[in-house]
Amino acid sequence: MAKRLNNQSAIGDILNEIIKNNKLEPGLNEVSVLDAWKNLMGNGVNNYTRNIALRNGILYVELTSAVLREELSYGKDKIIKMINEELGKEVVKSVVLR
Repeated sequence: MAKRLNNQSAIGDILNEIIKNNKLEPGLNEVSVLDAWKNLMGNGVNNYTRNIALRNGILYVELTSAVLREELSYGKDKIIKMINEELGKEVVKSVVLR
């Protein structure tokens, strides 16, 4: 049974409890990663990005340009670091460019 919060609880605590009880964190992480990718990569990369998905800590990015895919493959560690710093927690452990 869910823990009952009193009337003096902060709204942040209540929201965190709802997220935890309803197992919403993976979905929220995926949305956050999508936003972080768009913000960090800019229009140049986003124009060639077809699909982005986060599964089990692995970020799958589908690109329409083979040249861009090769270029980004050299900076996978930097991409992981930038996205995790943007989110404030370690969500992405690996990047797969397709």
